[in-house]
Amino acid sequence: MVNVALLQGKKVFVTGAARGLGRDFAQAIAEAGAQVVMADILTDLVQQEAAVLQAQGLQVTAVTIDLANADSIQQAVQQAAEHLAGIDGLVNCAALATNVGGKSLMDYDADLWDRVMNINVKGTWLVTKACVPYLKQSDAGKVINVASDTALWGAPNLMAYVASKGALLAMTRSMARELGPFNICINTLSPGLTLVEATEYVPQDRHDLYVNGRAIQRQQLPQDLNGTALYLLSDLSSFVTGQNIPVNGGFVFN
Repeated sequence: MVNVALLQGKKVFVTGAARGLGRDFAQAIAEAGAQVVMADILTDLVQQEAAVLQAQGLQVTAVTIDLANADSIQQAVQQAAEHLAGIDGLVNCAALATNVGGKSLMDYDADLWDRVMNINVKGTWLVTKACVPYLKQSDAGKVINVASDTALWGAPNLMAYVASKGALLAMTRSMARELGPFNICINTLSPGLTLVEATEYVPQDRHDLYVNGRAIQRQQLPQDLNGTALYLLSDLSSFVTGQNIPVNGGFVFN
């Protein structure tokens, strides 16, 4: 059961919130007492999911965002900040993760590489940049960049995605140095292979590799990440910044 008081009064912007990890984050954050704006490129779906959560009495609304479009990013953040009357927390969960693997470095498509980097790295930077003026006004701003443990163990045949998530780890450390003077904490959360829509295309042998290689030998579910995300958005983590926290059942360790 979520601690309803943990994020009471917080205002949080979550990208990639129409489905998968982002959808689960949005619900858990709202259940912990925060007001949440859910953002996604899938306009109809994110509106539907927001309506489902609103029907449960949660304080959520939805906006459209396209991480490949700087104007869309700026507009979405502005809409969120106006609706919430500020932003205390940001969860950068939006990413290009489906159908980006299955080929070796010798066969990888250069245009796909550019798209993955543009959305997963540049897009995340631009969302964070747009939110910083509002986070500065918060007593203790918090940012979570959702990375991946694939960047920690070097998953093969997934080069652009792995490289993009490795870039997030490095970018987060640099951002932590720049944002620290404003009392803004920024960290990465690195899931393992999780059962969501974006991983349905992943071959069974990769799922088996994860389950058999974990210290806790079972499939990973979206809700396995919620506790760590809530901690990183809460006042409990106000002296934690620039860190990467793998949440993968012990498949790889820091």
